[in-house]
Amino acid sequence: MTVPKAAFSAFSFLVAVALSVSNAGAQQAPAVVVAPAKIVDLRESVDLTGRVAATQKVDIRARVAGFLEAVNFKEGQKVTAGTQLYQVEDGAYRAAVQEIVGSIEAAEAQRDLAVLEQERAKQLIATNTISQAKVDTANAEVKKAEAELVRLKGSKESADLNLSYTKIIAPFEGVLGLTSADVGALVGPDAGPLVTLTKLDPIYVEFPVSTALLLTYRERVQKGVTHGGANVGLTLPNGTEYALKGTIDFISSTVAQGTDTVTVRAVFDNPNALLLDGTLVRVMLEQSDKQDVLAVPQQAVQRDQQGAFVMVVDAASKVELRRIDVDRSARGLSVVSKGLKEGENVITEGVGKVRPGITVDAAPAAGG
Repeated sequence: MTVPKAAFSAFSFLVAVALSVSNAGAQQAPAVVVAPAKIVDLRESVDLTGRVAATQKVDIRARVAGFLEAVNFKEGQKVTAGTQLYQVEDGAYRAAVQEIVGSIEAAEAQRDLAVLEQERAKQLIATNTISQAKVDTANAEVKKAEAELVRLKGSKESADLNLSYTKIIAPFEGVLGLTSADVGALVGPDAGPLVTLTKLDPIYVEFPVSTALLLTYRERVQKGVTHGGANVGLTLPNGTEYALKGTIDFISSTVAQGTDTVTVRAVFDNPNALLLDGTLVRVMLEQSDKQDVLAVPQQAVQRDQQGAFVMVVDAASKVELRRIDVDRSARGLSVVSKGLKEGENVITEGVGKVRPGITVDAAPAAGG
């Protein structure tokens, strides 16, 4: 059977096209994404869970008994130190002070009279007109009068103090809670708290740190690997970062037996009262001093039975498998302590399509 010339020509053309496409596919370099090894400030950090705690928080109570005449604040109000919060009926306390004032004046007159009698007795004893017994009596009366004055002045101080307690004032600046007593209520030392006053600025954040982590940190400081001091950042319950940084001001000297942790406390400025007493927050401890290290994107690091490695693309776009030592990873980056130089490109995407020795079509990573 004779094949038509036109059919043979069409077949040859299709074979040629197929071979051309096959050869082009075999020669096409796989596309990958690369990023350079960079020197970056990658400070050591750790995330923990903490709870906000007021720097000062007290229950305001009445120190003397009486009926409330006035409540001088609005619930939730911010007040300054010395602001009068309540007024307790003070009539009986003023009367007590006035009564003691009168007693003091009478006692002063009695003392003055006793002093005159004492002077007269001294003059008469000099002329042997009276006996020594009467002189001794006159001296005793002076001492008795002076002692009475001391007692009454002490009573007046106590009465003045009780009178001052009828004005219930804020001991420090803070935010008031709900009042438990209204005008007309009978209050006193045994009546319970009237209102809670909480200081929110500055404010504390307390968080547990494992003893292992604390010991490792202190060992690194002693060896000079890490410098002492840390910046403290917060993430609020809604996921936003708190704008202000805190400083550590207390590390407990005891270990919680149940959790093997040490309580650490940081203090934060809180001018807008965003941090509220009792709030659960995320705490980030970050090394305060700058730490420049060589790092690559974490997704570029591969691992096998021999350890960590990366695929390096050289200037001729050829792939090389490079063994590296990884010190640590943070914020999506791996710190390389050995095996790479600054500026060398490593494959971050498409590593599954390559093998050592082949040529690739390398494109820089976004932002790289």
